[in-house]
Amino acid sequence: MDPLQAESRILDLTRQLNEHNYKYYVLDAPSTSDANYDALLRELQELETNFPDLARPDSPTQRVGSTPLSKFESLTHSLPMLSLANAMDTQELIDFDTRVRKDLEQDLIEYVAEPKLDGLGVELVYVDGIFTAGSTRGDGYTGENITQNLKTLKSLPLSLNNQSRPVPQYLEVRGEVFLAHKDFEALNQSQLAAEKPLFANPRNAAAGSLRQLDSRITATRNLKINIYASGRIDDYQVVSHMDFIQSLKDWGFPVNDRFQLCHGIDEVIQFHQDLETDRETLSYDIDGTVTKINSLAYQDQLGIRSRSPRWAIAGKFKARLEITKIEEIVASVGRTGAITPVAKLVPIHLGGVMVASASLHNQDEIDLKDLRKGDTVIVQRAGDVIPQIVGLTSDNKRDADSKAYLIPDQCPECGGHVVRLEGEAKHYCQNISCPAQIKRRIEHFVSKRCLDIDGFGTKLVSQLVDTELITSIADIYTLTKDQLADLERMAEKSADNILAAIKQSKSVDLWRLIHGLGIRNVGEQLSKVLANKYGSLAGLAEAKIEGLEITDEVGPIVARGVVEFFKEEDNRGLIAQLVATGLNPKTAVKDTSDDKFSGLSFVFTGKLELYNRDTAREVVESLGGSTANSISKKTTYLVAGPGAGSKLEKAAKLGVKVLTENEFQEIVEK
Repeated sequence: MDPLQAESRILDLTRQLNEHNYKYYVLDAPSTSDANYDALLRELQELETNFPDLARPDSPTQRVGSTPLSKFESLTHSLPMLSLANAMDTQELIDFDTRVRKDLEQDLIEYVAEPKLDGLGVELVYVDGIFTAGSTRGDGYTGENITQNLKTLKSLPLSLNNQSRPVPQYLEVRGEVFLAHKDFEALNQSQLAAEKPLFANPRNAAAGSLRQLDSRITATRNLKINIYASGRIDDYQVVSHMDFIQSLKDWGFPVNDRFQLCHGIDEVIQFHQDLETDRETLSYDIDGTVTKINSLAYQDQLGIRSRSPRWAIAGKFKARLEITKIEEIVASVGRTGAITPVAKLVPIHLGGVMVASASLHNQDEIDLKDLRKGDTVIVQRAGDVIPQIVGLTSDNKRDADSKAYLIPDQCPECGGHVVRLEGEAKHYCQNISCPAQIKRRIEHFVSKRCLDIDGFGTKLVSQLVDTELITSIADIYTLTKDQLADLERMAEKSADNILAAIKQSKSVDLWRLIHGLGIRNVGEQLSKVLANKYGSLAGLAEAKIEGLEITDEVGPIVARGVVEFFKEEDNRGLIAQLVATGLNPKTAVKDTSDDKFSGLSFVFTGKLELYNRDTAREVVESLGGSTANSISKKTTYLVAGPGAGSKLEKAAKLGVKVLTENEFQEIVEK
């Protein structure tokens, strides 16, 4: 066979095999025998061996697994993979509907309801209809590149069908990878036969299988995937979520068969209740339902919070219950000094997980439920995730010498004074040198999303605190090479690398330092908001509660926590020590005449050709402006590239000026 004949035959075999895969694994309607499929696959493998340059990226031979990796690389999501707010009962679903109808000024909202699969969230990237990359959700912004492992999923299309409707040149979709019950049972049987540890539940098994460095192992696990959402899409428009779901089906993606269009919240509630009833009969695990507004224009109008969209909500099922005994109640010290009582339980199997402890949260919770050592209690996993004690059983019997539990007035870690602050539910250890706090505070401070000091891991933190070389985060910047080199298993080169990373961290962005300080209720996103608002740590330290409440993301509780943090003399002293060591974070707002965008807010939509989204935002912020993901009355400019959709309509409705990318560049360069 000459190369032209081989190329034609490889193309034909690839098309046939991908079509058979789609019909078998997605439609559950086999179109050929196993023997014929195997014969076609063997022929394709032989041709690709003889003509390796002709092998196609969407060839089904790509699914068998490849050379093991040494580690997973990172992939950044074009758009954040957000989590969903939860509705724990029917009333919270009603409240969600009331809120969105009020915001949208509508009497009735059309929703799409679907099962919430209990698996691992992933993102898939297709370029010109060919699968090119895949990643885990990670922290919502950056995930692990698991492309090789995802290729082993037989229901995942390596190339998309463009016969029913055109495929976008660039397409990102999100979905859930999971294991069916029968495949989970078969996997555990094989683990048992190989004398290997059993997986606790299908979700853990799916996650573990998908994160194997050797994709040949993943290929044996029979993982499945359902696609349910989009990321970035270039030059493609639909008007509703149901339209998009139909697009997914037309392109050949596996989509759950329980999607339902609901006219109003009553139909959503009925769907949720019906699915909860059917839950035990399904062949896979779900832990609730997801409800989304069908209209994409309405979704765009409502926009997103820092971590979740305002147009969707997850309805959680009632928790599964079990009965066990409290063996002991102990106090645990958190990173911020919070003292949390924890019930040590006689281990029980609950919702696929072995549960041996449960947080009791605070003294009020213990008093309200009257919980004591030796009690027989009802335990549930809230939202199928967090173990929680519901209360005492009706037949609970106590010993005559049973005593009520009180959180100790001395810290169990350091013996420091424990107090309960006015207006707080928690007790706190006041000793800022408490070993439990110091270790956790330092681990947080040096972590990747804070000061990002490379090489400063948990083991090193423990060594430094245990040898009393560090008693506060400021001590990090006084460490010497001799001190590090004296530590166990610390080579001279490693010490040099750590000192270099410490030095580099002295000039990080301001938001990283704010985040690293561990201010109560202030995470990464809020740290960026505060850094952009105040421009310096000194400015933030003098902030007042009324000034802090600057956006929907900063409420009175957060504002009070920030003010209280900087009122503490010990905290001010710690910051002074950091400054004295040379820590000089980059300020978020420059006080220069170049802040031409001061007071202006930009939103970007469509495909950007001169900038990517992150670069465009950085340009705006470097000139004193702000950016947002959705249009509001506060938006100054909408920068629209090719493929811009409903945001253009909303901009026109609100009177927001629309710029092309070239026009945006012109005002940047003026």
